[in-house]
Amino acid sequence: MHLVETFEVGPWSVTAVAGELDVVGGPELRQHVMAQLSEGSSHLVLDLSGVDFIDSFGLGVVVGALKRTRLLDGDLRVVVPAPRIRRVFEVCDLDRVFKLHKTVQEAVSTA
Repeated sequence: MHLVETFEVGPWSVTAVAGELDVVGGPELRQHVMAQLSEGSSHLVLDLSGVDFIDSFGLGVVVGALKRTRLLDGDLRVVVPAPRIRRVFEVCDLDRVFKLHKTVQEAVSTA
């Protein structure tokens, strides 16, 4: 897993992630989210468009990010356009926790 880029869209801090989000890549994303929150960003978008594999550890990192943002009265939105990655969220019922967006534009424009 590697962070492709981080950029701002209005109040949202968008982080694009690529590769495998698993026990190897997950800690890097967790540290990145923690750094963003400590710098004052509490409205985050995780763009998983470039992720080609996610396991339970990776899902745990995403759920942990949601918990941390909500503790700061913020929000976390997730972009998951790939059907195979979206299916992992659905099988774990995380599509009930997150509204899964198909694009970054959709994620930052919904209320």
